[in-house]
Amino acid sequence: MKHTHAELLLPAGSLVKLKTAILYGADAVYAGTPDMCLRAQSKMTMEDLKEGIKFVHQKGKKIYLTLNLFMHNPDVKKLPQFVDTLRELKPDGVLIADPGVFDYVKEHAPELNRFVSTQANICSSLAVKFWQKQGAKLCVLGREVTFAEMQEIRQECPDILLECFMHGAMCMSYSGRCLISNYLADRSANQGKCAHCCRWHYKLHLRLKDGNVKEIEINEQNKDAFEFLLEEEFRPGEYYEVVEDEHGGYMLNSKDMCLMPRLNDLLSIGMDSLKVEGRNKTEYYTGVVARAYRQAIDDYYNKPESWDYQKYMGELDTLQNRGYCLGFHDGKLTNISQNYEYTRTLGDWLFAGSIIEWQGDDAIFEIRNYINSGEFIEFLVPGSLDNIRLSLPEFEDAESGEITPRVSAGQNKQIRIRPQAWDKDIKEIKKLLPQYSIARKPGILNSESAEMLGHKKAEFEILCRNK
Repeated sequence: MKHTHAELLLPAGSLVKLKTAILYGADAVYAGTPDMCLRAQSKMTMEDLKEGIKFVHQKGKKIYLTLNLFMHNPDVKKLPQFVDTLRELKPDGVLIADPGVFDYVKEHAPELNRFVSTQANICSSLAVKFWQKQGAKLCVLGREVTFAEMQEIRQECPDILLECFMHGAMCMSYSGRCLISNYLADRSANQGKCAHCCRWHYKLHLRLKDGNVKEIEINEQNKDAFEFLLEEEFRPGEYYEVVEDEHGGYMLNSKDMCLMPRLNDLLSIGMDSLKVEGRNKTEYYTGVVARAYRQAIDDYYNKPESWDYQKYMGELDTLQNRGYCLGFHDGKLTNISQNYEYTRTLGDWLFAGSIIEWQGDDAIFEIRNYINSGEFIEFLVPGSLDNIRLSLPEFEDAESGEITPRVSAGQNKQIRIRPQAWDKDIKEIKKLLPQYSIARKPGILNSESAEMLGHKKAEFEILCRNK
């Protein structure tokens, strides 16, 4: 099989996110329906899927649908009808994890391209060859696969498409095969209902000899007096910090994966598809990630010898994140890959909104965050890393025409941006910023959050340099 340029694959958690991903450079998107995939909160209805597939194919791009839950008997009853629907929709591929489902689709819908989901835990060339014999067209490698292993798999399996994750949230369990959510929240991660218990905060307690359990109070007076460290029996001298502050402790909370600094590795060995996680993220996330990686991939193929990841990291740093790590790419994880201090995401930019349509020369802009009079917003130009800044002295409601000095998000709030607001010819603006173009605004961080954000960026730079 000939491997040409790698495919940039983005999530499509809704119809708008699907269209945003394509606008900002995705070669393909993947989507699911609520009852038969690993995204129970999917916003895609069957009507949305039909429209999305038509839109994607009109743009000359591809769309893959997910059928990757692990089935219990009640789910099996739905399978025939769902597969019939897939045959009608005609996606470019179907992502499957359950071997029984794979075999059923192979028998009852042989014309569908069958892809093996990351949930199948493919971590070796042996597993790839097994699925290839079953008729798989593509295998998604587990996040646990290191780059060295990926190279070997690529060499030993040259005649099948390979896909890997390169950006998004990391699960602390094996390719997402986790039972913590089942145990603590009665919600199955393997059926699309994960409660993300690894992001919860936990408190330390002591059990006394008399059986009483006492809470350890962490306060301003004692917080610097001691540390809690874990030492594994066969790794003497390796201490793993267990951190708790007044907000709690986050022992299982991984940072987010970002392989932009190692993108040249993935491209150099001929990975066929590079996948971004995040169907529940905003359109801003979709657009920023698609735009940054699109530019980075194209630049690498044009001039691989002068390619530098730092050109694109500024864009990815505008996203709310838990701090970045390289996942398992370089091999053994270190404590730098874990976020012990907090579970929330941080970033110094906020999603301001998007252009949902042009009415003549007026841009109808949907508000996704508060904007004050005179505060600038920055529109992200698709197809480049250029931005267009705009500052409005007042805001005109798109429906009522009411003028206000401040606008806030909520209830699909929309404003009308008149052509005279821009400092360029409106024809040029409409060409640069078509429907679904997104905008951001600077966020305000307190000193503690700003320090945390700077600390996480510095940690990531350490990871990137230690190749």
